Amino acid sequence: MVGSTRRLVAIGLAAHLAGCDQAPESPPSLSAIEESRLADYVGGQQCAACHVDATNAWLGSHHDLAMQVADSSTVLGDFDDAEFSYNGVRTEFFRRGVDHWVRTDGPDGMLTEYRVTHTFGVDPLQQYLVEMTGGQIQALSIAWDSRPAAAGGRRWFHLYPDDTVDHTDPLHWTGTFQNWNGTCAECHSTDLQKNYVLATDSYSTISSSIDVDCEACHGPGSLHVMAPEQVPLPLAHDAEARWLFVDDTGIARRTPSLASRQELETCAQCHSRRSQFTDDFAPGDALLDGFRPSLLEENLYHADGQIQDEVYVYGSFLQSKMHAAGVSCSDCHDPHSTRLRFAGNALCGQCHLASTYDVTEHHHHARSTSGSLCVDCHMPAKTYMVVDPRRDHSFRVPRPDLSSSLSTPNACNGCHEDESTEWAATAVASWFPEGRGQAFHYGQALHAGRTWAANRGELLREVVLDPIMPAIVRATAVGLLARQIDDATLDIIDQVLRDDNVLVQLAALDALESLPPTSRIQAAQRFLTHSLRTLRMTAAHILLPARAELSERRAADLDAALAEYREAQLFNSDRAEGLFNWANTLVQLGRLAEAEELFQDAIERAPVFTAAYVNLADLYRRAGREQEARTLLEQAIANNPQDPGAPFALGLSLVRSDAPDDAFAALELAAELA
Repeated sequence: MVGSTRRLVAIGLAAHLAGCDQAPESPPSLSAIEESRLADYVGGQQCAACHVDATNAWLGSHHDLAMQVADSSTVLGDFDDAEFSYNGVRTEFFRRGVDHWVRTDGPDGMLTEYRVTHTFGVDPLQQYLVEMTGGQIQALSIAWDSRPAAAGGRRWFHLYPDDTVDHTDPLHWTGTFQNWNGTCAECHSTDLQKNYVLATDSYSTISSSIDVDCEACHGPGSLHVMAPEQVPLPLAHDAEARWLFVDDTGIARRTPSLASRQELETCAQCHSRRSQFTDDFAPGDALLDGFRPSLLEENLYHADGQIQDEVYVYGSFLQSKMHAAGVSCSDCHDPHSTRLRFAGNALCGQCHLASTYDVTEHHHHARSTSGSLCVDCHMPAKTYMVVDPRRDHSFRVPRPDLSSSLSTPNACNGCHEDESTEWAATAVASWFPEGRGQAFHYGQALHAGRTWAANRGELLREVVLDPIMPAIVRATAVGLLARQIDDATLDIIDQVLRDDNVLVQLAALDALESLPPTSRIQAAQRFLTHSLRTLRMTAAHILLPARAELSERRAADLDAALAEYREAQLFNSDRAEGLFNWANTLVQLGRLAEAEELFQDAIERAPVFTAAYVNLADLYRRAGREQEARTLLEQAIANNPQDPGAPFALGLSLVRSDAPDDAFAALELAAELA
């Protein structure tokens, strides 16, 4: 449960409580501080005495209100015996004394009463948390629309209105995707420790602060409180930075150039689509030391990199010219209030000269219309969670000329829905006859890679080797190239393993898994001691099948990195994916009984996780338990009938069992679903 402090602070209580304005007469030396201990979290209230303006800006912000104890002052929803019906279930919201309660369908489908313990978020919606057994906390999927009534708000609504989610569905509020401990909490509180215990299937989740306070971004502050002048914190304001108009382009340049991406990577800990593999991580640490960000993957992003699923900004921003020019989050967003620094086009006018860009000759729309707003053309929005529009941070030039061939949206037709993409493309071409219409876009290469087009290799290689392309695009192209390994692709992989960007290196390292184990050694072994944990763990995963061929020193490096990989999977063992990943590793280590148990646990945790069935069935095959394998695969098909993996594996099993007719039927089904 959330607490006010996470652990005892080793420094004396008097020093702990002395604010910056009450420092000891003789501050300890920096060397003495460094020798004494690592910094600890002390709570944002310790910062307020000195940082008054920042604190006042933060109060009432989305970060401040990210999570609150549920009471009459924090709950926005209607709990006055309100009702909401969804998929045949009538949910009731009511009060019992000072507490807020909900009666809804539980994990068994039966109506059950739950006390609301916390609020989650504030605008444009507010969710509510309830406690289950074993320290598990879940977020209700019926949320309160906190927008004004005139905007359609002040009502209860379901997060999946177009689906028929019941208690057996992974999207049900009692399932993994609505689990607070492992899915939501990390980004709504400060210094969160999930503390999941696999043996008891329970959580003891704690945090230093219930909300996102100062130390969530600036890191643990105890040493700074002791000696503020000697111990600066990460993300200190860069007072020297200026954006100046130095030429006739009408676009400002940053002076001096941005020296560090620390701010962006700190924000990206939460504002990105990523996997997390530890909570032993502090603000200021490199992102890939605690997280692995998603690339421009199918179903997450459109082929041209526009947002599709909930991807939380970072992957979009990495594609942008703003990122390449040194723009960082705080150039547009006040980091304490979380508000935009300026309203309307004035925000963009900080760096884009209004006399050049905020004119009809540029945007070709009447003033005071939505088409004249920079963001409506260059940052189109998509609505998530029913009521929450979020803008695409790739800051792209609209390309309606690509929409037909790539099946991608564009800002023009996002407004002019009754017009064709050809109409929009013709209009843009007439406005900018020397513009980007018909110019090559990396989306064409990614689309070719996704669809296995005949020219996929040529286009993807062009993107990978172009140093001007955004690194996240190049990394995505590497992954698509690696789907079909040939000599040209091997040359590319070998080259980009030495790339300057770690995302590109990581994608190339992943690509080595397509090679025979012994062929991976020369290229991958140096990554076993890489400075970033993500790359070390990936190298361990890649090289484990070749461990016997490694030198004694490299085998020791692999064992150390594999121990980190194990800890990462156990950290995520409250999810089927973590259990599945470590089970696969145990198979390679020859620990088959342990692997079987973890595969079974993964299936129990996520009955629709087809990959766990398939790999467990293969384990049974290797042990001569073919009938058990077929039974398991039939169960997988019943639980997830749209996944082609299980019928394909079943078809192979039936071939081995000399049942050709049944095998053909299963393989035909797999082909239809693929």
